[in-house]
Amino acid sequence: MLARLLAGAGADAIFSYAGRTDKPVVQPLPTRVGGFGGVAGLVEYLRAEQITHVVDATHPFAAQMSTNAVAACIEAGVALVGLERPGWPQGEGDRWTHVGDMARAVAILPSEGARVFLAIGKQHVSDFAVKPGNFYLLRLVDPPAGPLPLPNAKAVTARGPFDMASDRQLLDQHAITHIVAKNSGGTGARAKLDAARALGLPVVLIDRPHVPPRPVLDRPEAVMAWLDHSADLGV
Repeated sequence: MLARLLAGAGADAIFSYAGRTDKPVVQPLPTRVGGFGGVAGLVEYLRAEQITHVVDATHPFAAQMSTNAVAACIEAGVALVGLERPGWPQGEGDRWTHVGDMARAVAILPSEGARVFLAIGKQHVSDFAVKPGNFYLLRLVDPPAGPLPLPNAKAVTARGPFDMASDRQLLDQHAITHIVAKNSGGTGARAKLDAARALGLPVVLIDRPHVPPRPVLDRPEAVMAWLDHSADLGV
């Protein structure tokens, strides 16, 4: 949505993708794909492109990119704000167990016999291979490039947003008994948690990683106001 607002306002802006999906959503702004090469590479890019403002709208679990952005913007003297959706609050009927990282999520699952929906993306799937006695269902944006690193697993390919009815059907179809998810927030991926509540399923919810302090806004409209205000002040 922020990209649409910027394009509609005629802003001189560049949209950056990390390049982790084969077919990212097309944006209404000039787009670059790929990493920057750490803090030094990002500083070089900011200076070469004469960037004056950075909006860190990365996934809440992309902590390394956010950390690099903080350091690079300080070094380059560039104004930075985070656009971060609030995490999901636990409600009545939710059977959530909060954990601090992926290792704790693995540890809390039964050793065998569970049928687990891994709603965690593809980066940490192999962490669950230490518990091969469970069945694992993955939902990925892109088809797996090769065999899954789990002996008893299935991948379905889909791109959100999702709705509760289809997620409940997915959980029923695969007789899921446990869900592991990241507390990403937002509406597009919330459906699995609503379906879990309706089915009475336990959820292992991984808390967000630490990011260095930076200004954070939770709405694209607020970012647009920040951009206008900081430009007026010469920040």
